[in-house]
Parts: sequence; C-alpha cells; structure tokens
Amino acid sequence: MSSSPSGPAPEVGGDLPAVAPRLRALRRRTALTLEAAARAAGVSPAHLSRLETGQRQPSLPVLLTLARVYGTTVSELLGETPAGRGAVVRAAGTAPTEAGGWRYWPAGAPGRGMQALRVHVPYGSQGDMVRVHPGEEWLYVLRGRLRLRLGDSAHRLAPGDSAHFDSLTPHRIVAEDHDGVELLFVHTLLQSPTAALCLGPTTGETP
Repeated sequence: MSSSPSGPAPEVGGDLPAVAPRLRALRRRTALTLEAAARAAGVSPAHLSRLETGQRQPSLPVLLTLARVYGTTVSELLGETPAGRGAVVRAAGTAPTEAGGWRYWPAGAPGRGMQALRVHVPYGSQGDMVRVHPGEEWLYVLRGRLRLRLGDSAHRLAPGDSAHFDSLTPHRIVAEDHDGVELLFVHTLLQSPTAALCLGPTTGETP
C-alpha cells in the first residue's frame, strides 16, 4: 500500500540499525536510482535518503511499499530469516514485528509472488493516509471493525467480512474500535521494479 500521507506516518519502533544499509543494498540490487525508487514508492528522494542513512526509521506502510518496489518482502527488509521455503508456516515459529503500533506476523513463505500477513491495526493509526500502487490486495477481518475507503466509496467491515481490490484504486483503512482491528492481509509483490515507473510520478511523502 504505497502512501501519500498528509500527516506523519507511524514509524517502526525500536533499534533497527541494519534496516538502513539493507534498504540501500536492495535498491542498488534492483538498479534503481534514489530518485527512481522514491518515485516508484511515492515518497520524496530526501525522505528515502534519510531512511537509507538511518536518520529516520520507516513506517510499516512504507516498508510494505518498498518491499513491492524491490520485489521482496518486509521480512527481508527487516533482516528476518525464516527457515526454509516450506508450504506450511507454524504459529510457534513466527514472532510479531511492531511498527508504530501496528503488529504483523508472517503468514506465508518468503520468496513468493505475493505476501501474506496477519496484522493488528491500532485505533486511528492511519489518519488521512491514502495509498495508491500497482497490484492487488485482499483482506479479511478477524476481529474488530474496519472502515475501508476505496476511491469515492466507504465501507464498514465486521468480523468475517473481506475485500479484494485493485490497489491502483486510492484506498485507506482505519480501525474503528478502540481495541484496534485484526485482519489477514495478502498483497502482490512487484516482480519488476520498473513496472511502477511506467505509471508516472506519484505524490511524494513529506519528510
């Protein structure tokens, strides 16, 4: 979910010194300039530069976007190394990662064409953030109530409800319950970073 927020996004908490050089290394691996990668991710070059030098830590939404741009997963961006690439993911073998109040657990194998996560979104964490990016998204509400805006339409989702949409449609999610909302989330990864560049520039994120 590539972001163009009007306000500050929640940032990954904790000490993550390895994230910055890994972001730079993955960008170089995909042969993208700082400007091209920032444009594909919908952030400003200055903001991406600060992420790569460790001056700022990335929010979970930005990590999701950069994972798509670089054709990888959030787990790789964070340096997580799940054992093997088996078809089964055991609950006992996964630990949550927290990012600005969001928590997510891997729910699929690494190195696939899509990424599956179990996500807890805290109440009111997203503000006015709207996301637009290539690909598809599917989400399923496990607990709590979710407000989903797709383009000009708004939807309220309760436990058992799901949504599947083209993520080029501007979208925003907000947890309506004070306890937050828990959902299953699947999104496609960009296998070719240059695919996003064909769509033209996006609104940059204010550093």
